[in-house]
Amino acid sequence: MIETLNAILPYITGLWTLPWILIGFIVTLLLSRIFGGANVDKVMKKIGLILLYVFVPLLLFRIFLNVDFGENELLFSVFCFTILGFMYVLAYLFAKLNANKMNLKGATKRHFIKTVLTNQGRSSAFIGGAMLAISEWQIPAAIYMSIGAIFLFAIIPYILSRAHKRDRTSKDHALPWYLRLFPWYLLAFAATSVIFHGTTGIYLEDFGDAGIVFKFFTAITIPAALYYVGTGIHPRDLKINEMKKLFSLRHKSRDHWPWIRNIFFLTAIVTPLLTTIFLSIFLVMGFIPKEWFAVLVINSILPITSTNMFLVPYGIDKKVTALSVTWTTIVCVPIVVLLITMFKTYLT
Repeated sequence: MIETLNAILPYITGLWTLPWILIGFIVTLLLSRIFGGANVDKVMKKIGLILLYVFVPLLLFRIFLNVDFGENELLFSVFCFTILGFMYVLAYLFAKLNANKMNLKGATKRHFIKTVLTNQGRSSAFIGGAMLAISEWQIPAAIYMSIGAIFLFAIIPYILSRAHKRDRTSKDHALPWYLRLFPWYLLAFAATSVIFHGTTGIYLEDFGDAGIVFKFFTAITIPAALYYVGTGIHPRDLKINEMKKLFSLRHKSRDHWPWIRNIFFLTAIVTPLLTTIFLSIFLVMGFIPKEWFAVLVINSILPITSTNMFLVPYGIDKKVTALSVTWTTIVCVPIVVLLITMFKTYLT
């Protein structure tokens, strides 16, 4: 059995995991025709929660069990907070500038700014998790994922709940309790692993065959997460007319598309470009290692996370957010796959 698991492991790690996005898309398309799209989506949401609460935390536990968490990891944690803070400040300034350009006023302007700010949040736990399959990037990717979860499920909801209270559509928490708990739950697994390893000096290999079984179980997380991403791409969204509205600068409609174009431009072009320029300077000057550069650049162009939909009661636009998630996924996933392939070749 152990020999079989060792033989399978290479095919569920590294770049071999990326085709699972396409597999998820094709299989979901077939299942939707048999059982109905709504039923398949309902099941996949439950599977997504299982991935978040069972597989992802255990994967982080396994990764940090092999890490001597020291000064380098602490510095990267601080650097992650800095980069993520920069991304959200950029989103806020970008939203204010474009709100003035579109001549938005009052509640509509605040509605737009909150929607843009929220949709700077990226899908790090799923698509970004592909970087965990590359051994050289595992530690920075795991740290980024943990800190990104704090921004997504704690810091941004807190800011939204405090800002513009008169615009709130509900007095209840926008995020369900299990998502508000998630960043701290995730950090608990990482912290437990770091403390356990630090006090005992035990590595995963020290568990023998049990360690191999555990490694195989947690390795399933990456292809499963990428399969889940593929299930979220729906053919009904791939309409030529909709694509024209997204990419045409001459489209002057007064519907939701001007907002979507602004968010898409921010998340898929402005943020990755500025982040890459900033990090390239640090890389050339020798301030950061190439592993940091690869992980942070790839994370800067991840598609918008669908969990932003839980923040609709805090005053963000539901339709704009849904379509922004869809189109950034369609456009950014191929770019992420290309970047992972390129960086794996030249930056490892």
